[in-house]
Amino acid sequence: QVQLVESGGGLVQPGGSLRLSCAASRRIFSIYTMAWYRQTPGKQRELVAAITSGGSTNYADSVKGRFTISRDNAKNTVYLQMNSLEPEDTAVYYCNAKREIGIPSNYWGQGTQVTVSS
Repeated sequence: QVQLVESGGGLVQPGGSLRLSCAASRRIFSIYTMAWYRQTPGKQRELVAAITSGGSTNYADSVKGRFTISRDNAKNTVYLQMNSLEPEDTAVYYCNAKREIGIPSNYWGQGTQVTVSS
């Protein structure tokens, strides 16, 4: 079992920045793709950004150029740097770990609230 713990959410003004962190309970980075999703009430959870074990990244069109996903394998931690935040970015952000090879495994964190408001 893998536990994911997010941190770094909060209230920020439009145009501001936040950095989310997701720490894994054990070393999984060698075979897991790490991702950030977000969800607002009444809507489906959507992919924000993902990074493979090899370092390849992809982003939702709505955050390209503003958000950056990265990972520190030594710390078992993935980050989401969010710049130029907009009210539309307000959501609960969830960390996800998905195994790339072998037995399918998919883990979620508990979520962290990000609110962009003046």
